[in-house]
Amino acid sequence: MSILKWLKPGLKIKRWVLLGIIGILVLGVGLSSVLNNLFSDIRRILVIDPILVVIGILLIIISLRRGITSVLIVMRYYKKNVQLDRDLVNELLYKDRILTKRPKIVVIGGGTGLSVLLRGLKEYTTNITAIVTVADDGGGSGILREDLGMLPPGDIRSCILALANTEPTMEKLLQYRFKEGKLKGQSFGNLFIAAMDGIYDNFEIAIKEMSNVLAVTGRVLPMTLEDVELYAKLKNGTVIKGESNIPEENIKLGSEIDKVFIKPRNSRPLNEALTAINEADCIVLGPGSLYTSVIPNLLVRDITYKIWRSKAIKVYIPNVMTQPGETDGYDVLQHVEAILRHSKRNIIDYVITNIEPIPKSTLNIYAKDGAKPIIMTEEQEKELMKKDIKVVKDKLIDIKKNYIRHDAPKVSEIIIDLVNKKRW
Repeated sequence: MSILKWLKPGLKIKRWVLLGIIGILVLGVGLSSVLNNLFSDIRRILVIDPILVVIGILLIIISLRRGITSVLIVMRYYKKNVQLDRDLVNELLYKDRILTKRPKIVVIGGGTGLSVLLRGLKEYTTNITAIVTVADDGGGSGILREDLGMLPPGDIRSCILALANTEPTMEKLLQYRFKEGKLKGQSFGNLFIAAMDGIYDNFEIAIKEMSNVLAVTGRVLPMTLEDVELYAKLKNGTVIKGESNIPEENIKLGSEIDKVFIKPRNSRPLNEALTAINEADCIVLGPGSLYTSVIPNLLVRDITYKIWRSKAIKVYIPNVMTQPGETDGYDVLQHVEAILRHSKRNIIDYVITNIEPIPKSTLNIYAKDGAKPIIMTEEQEKELMKKDIKVVKDKLIDIKKNYIRHDAPKVSEIIIDLVNKKRW
C-alpha cells in the first residue's frame, strides 16, 4: 500500500509556508504598531512592538530554513535522471518528516524472507537496520566469493533493493541474471557490488555507496566483515562444511542438525550493528532459513549478548514452510528451541506465526521437494508461554505464482502495533 494514502491535507511542505505567512503577519503588526505609536506611547515602542517584530522575523527564518531543508532532502535523493512530480515530492517529504520519527527496527537474517519483510516495513518507518548473513557460499555469490575473495553479496543485494527508492527499470537491471556464457546465472547486482568493492577496496564502503546511489531507506549491514564459513554438526556426529552443502548433504545422510557454528568463531560484528541493536525499539529475527540465514548472525561475537541486553521487544518470525535438509518435520516450538540453543534464554518476547490454510494445489508443489507447513498447536503455545514467549497468530500468507511468502504489509503492521503498545 502506498504511503501517499496516509497523507492528510495541510501537512507536507505547506506547514512551513503557513508558518512563514504567520511570521509575516506578526512582523507586519509589530512594524505598523511602531509607526502608529511613534509619537504617543514610548513604553509600547520600546517593549511590546520590538517583541512582535523579533517574533515575526524568527518565524520567517524558521519557515525558510525548514522549507529549504525539505526541498534539499528531495533533491539529494533524486538528483540524477529522475523527473520529480508533486506526488513524489510529497511522498519524500512525508518519509523525511514523519517516517523518520517512527520506531527503530533492527531486522536480522538473510534470504528471500528478509527482503520481503523489509519491503513492508519501509512503508511504516525509515529507521530500519538490516543485519544480513554473509555465510552463504553457493550460487553467483559463491563464485564471486571464491574468484574475487570478497564477501558474498547476494542477500545484501536483495535487502538493498528491498529498501531502495529507485525506478522499476533500475531494479530489474540489478536483479537481472545472465542466461548464457561465463556469466550464466550471475546477477548484475552482484557484479555491481563487486565493482564497487574493487573501486573502494572495502566491502563496507561499497555497500554504503551502493545504498546512496539507490537512495536506500535505512541501512543494510553485513553481520561481519570477516570471511566466515558455516558448519553444521548433525546428530549422527557428521560435520558438514559450507552453507550450500548443509541441506544437500543432510538430505543424503538423513540426520537432523544438532548445531551450527562459524569459523573463525571469534568473528566481530560492525560497530554500527551493535549501536543499532542498543538503540532499537524492536529487534526482529527472520523470516528466513533457520540454520543458514537466521542463526549464523547470532554466532557473531557480541550480537546475541547485545540483543539479550537490549530493552527492545524481540520478535521471531518462523518460515511458513519447512526447509528440506534443514528443518524437516519442525514445528514452531522446535524453531524457537533451536534459536535458544544457539543464543540465550529470554532473547525472544514474541513469535509471529501463520494460521492461514494453504491451498492444496500449492502444497502439492512444495510437497514434491519435501516441504510441509509449519504448524502451531495449543500445546506448543503453552510451552512457549512457560518460556515467557507470547504468540501472535494471524493469516499471514501471500501466494504469487505458487510461491509462498509472508504477507509483508500485514506482518509489518503487527510489528509496529507491538512496538506502539509497549510505548503506551
